[in-house]
Amino acid sequence: MTKLKVLTSATALVLLAACSAEESVTQCTTASQTEWMDQEQFQAGLEQEGYEINEFKVTPGSCYEVYGKNRSGEKVEIYFNPVDGSVVKQEVE
Repeated sequence: MTKLKVLTSATALVLLAACSAEESVTQCTTASQTEWMDQEQFQAGLEQEGYEINEFKVTPGSCYEVYGKNRSGEKVEIYFNPVDGSVVKQEVE
């Protein structure tokens, strides 16, 4: 009986961890990559607007993710919709 409780608890923890991992992915678009803005042009546009880009990547949730500084010089992490360039999520330090 004790082994069954341990196994059940372990299974529950694994399922909880999997659910938490899925929930933490920010989803920006479901559109095909053929509809996305060109990465280099998108970055150049942000830099023209005064952003400083330290790191740029494409996330599992189909976002353009930028780490750097905004126009005010604050550290930011921003998730953009790659189709229309809208901000989906932003964290400012």
